[in-house]
Amino acid sequence: MSAVNRQQRTPMPEQDPATRARNFEEVPLGYTPEQAQQEAARCLNCKKRECVAGCPVEVDIPAFVHLIAESEFAAAARKIKETNALPAVCGRVCPQESQCESKCVLGKKWEPLAIGRLERFAADYERMNNLVELPEKQPPNGKKVAIIGAGPSGLTVAGDLILLGYGVTIFEAFHRPGGVLMYGIPEFRLPKAIVESEVDYLRQLGVRIELNQVIGRSITIDELTEDLGFDAVFVGVGAGLPYFLGIEGEQLGGVYAANEYLTRTNLMRAYRFPEYDTPIVKGRTVCVLGGGNVAMDAARTARRLGAEHVYIVYRRSKAELPARAEEVHHAEEEGIIFKLLAAPLAFEGNGDGMVQRMRCQEMELGEPDDSGRRRPVPKAGCEFTIETDLVIVAIGGGANPLLTKSTPGMELNRRGYIVADDAGKTSKPRVWAGGDIVTGSATVIEAMGAGRRAARAIHECLSG
Repeated sequence: MSAVNRQQRTPMPEQDPATRARNFEEVPLGYTPEQAQQEAARCLNCKKRECVAGCPVEVDIPAFVHLIAESEFAAAARKIKETNALPAVCGRVCPQESQCESKCVLGKKWEPLAIGRLERFAADYERMNNLVELPEKQPPNGKKVAIIGAGPSGLTVAGDLILLGYGVTIFEAFHRPGGVLMYGIPEFRLPKAIVESEVDYLRQLGVRIELNQVIGRSITIDELTEDLGFDAVFVGVGAGLPYFLGIEGEQLGGVYAANEYLTRTNLMRAYRFPEYDTPIVKGRTVCVLGGGNVAMDAARTARRLGAEHVYIVYRRSKAELPARAEEVHHAEEEGIIFKLLAAPLAFEGNGDGMVQRMRCQEMELGEPDDSGRRRPVPKAGCEFTIETDLVIVAIGGGANPLLTKSTPGMELNRRGYIVADDAGKTSKPRVWAGGDIVTGSATVIEAMGAGRRAARAIHECLSG
């Protein structure tokens, strides 16, 4: 191996922007073994492991990075899986730049270690070379745990408890497991085959997954514990109730919630028409409202579905965009137009009831609000219009009340989220909760961290 360059991280190859903007194949192409070793060699193997403290699921980062540097690629994947059952997912979608990588000592002077890219490499190498091995499980202890929702937090609880000898059953409302990993994140950012592979790993460990089970309708939480004999329940149903703006014209055709737009495209495969006959509006000029990762996903999806012009309409400046810098960069490379310091006022339709244009208000930044970001305020007399035939509202989501309304004794906050302590314990006996249904919309890895804490608490409770 050549001399170690500690200053700059090893670049990861990517699809050309002009090519990828018209396909749904994954954008980053991943490290080769040589590139992974080159990057792993940059690690300083610090005595004080700040990177581990920055990881919500406590992955032993220096250990798996050292194994990559020593060409022990499959062993590196197994080391990650000691605390993270979804390494190929996390290596792709976690905001490492604000978590483990932000703590890397290299970053104080140079570029931090590319921990996420190395995690992805190790997981992919193990899977693609058929080197996956199942870890040892503790003997069955006779206790059963029900998990509601097959998203990141639920899958994490399942992965932890199945190894401790529990009988684990996941109840999932959709026809495919994965939660937001399956319905929300596009194929070009997280291939569905990756999600399916990591879910299948849990199945091989013994986790049962019951699909098309809408808890709160098909069965209640009380029935799970009282009639079916589950000793504990974990609720990880996410925050999938879409928010809208409440402005004129929102009922017009061609105005989607990002949740629906992405679900139609990803879970229901609208992007592979006519192989899948899922209907979806394909606009020529698309406006996406919002500035988070979901907005970037929706905008880049619309581009791939044939839109000629795609606008991100966001009421603050670029500095306040909540999306990952990498997602913003990729969107810009793919020709997404950022219409910043702008807020929608109303939608106007044509004679057929379809959206035709959007009236907007120019904004400027005032004093900071409760979030610490400068508050956008209207610029008097500065309005403009955008001609558009598809609008996607990506301003966040809330708690779906379907489950909580059927669960007496479960305390909710004023926004409808489940009240739980740091270990996920709710006000209802034998019920824990974690992820977005507790915190509101957050990241995949934060939901997984909540799942790990809840699994630990459930085990402590049930093991006496």
